[in-house]
Amino acid sequence: MKKVSRAKFFSLEKELAKQHFRVAIFGSARIKSSNSSYKEVYKVAEALGEMGVDVVSGGGPGLMEAANKGHEIGRKKMHNGETHSYGLTIKLPQEQRDNRHFDMKKDFQRFSARLDYFMQLSNAVVVAPGGVGTLLEFLYTWQLVQVEHVYDIPIIMLGEQWKSLIEWIKKGPLKHGLLKESDLDSIYVVKNADEAVKILKASYQMYKNSKKFKHGYIGEYIKKN
Repeated sequence: MKKVSRAKFFSLEKELAKQHFRVAIFGSARIKSSNSSYKEVYKVAEALGEMGVDVVSGGGPGLMEAANKGHEIGRKKMHNGETHSYGLTIKLPQEQRDNRHFDMKKDFQRFSARLDYFMQLSNAVVVAPGGVGTLLEFLYTWQLVQVEHVYDIPIIMLGEQWKSLIEWIKKGPLKHGLLKESDLDSIYVVKNADEAVKILKASYQMYKNSKKFKHGYIGEYIKKN
């Protein structure tokens, strides 16, 4: 029997009014639970659940499932009913199953609208291994930070996959003057979940200490401290 999701549809305005710290986790739908990347994402999300931090994923299988499932377990450990896990699902020609581990839901027909929701909800971003969709999410986040449509929220690149991409950016666009070196300041390349969690804990503490206390605006506080 197909398991029915108990996730509730949410209002963006109402969720933002709660002023919770939220972390978007991007990653491939194709990676299985036996893969080391799945386990690393699960570990990051579990730690966030224990911290009382919300998690936002694309609501699909693979690493999106790892994010919501890990958060679900971490939150239960702390008995934290105020912390939520979001799934921003997208309708695709080849249907993807929901992962059933998130409790707040929003369905989308277009990637552009979905990306905007990710940005409005999230105070930090973790980019796990992935393909075209994950690259799109990373580059969109980075562009908005670059042009200051959002402040410089931390963009954490998790795993060895991204090391060569950042090296290419430095040897290509940066070397040819198409970027400023400071455009890379918001990007953190980390090897594992422990390194990612360390950055996220620091960012969460800065968020709590910031007088602004607004979604997507912790970067200004980080710059001053």
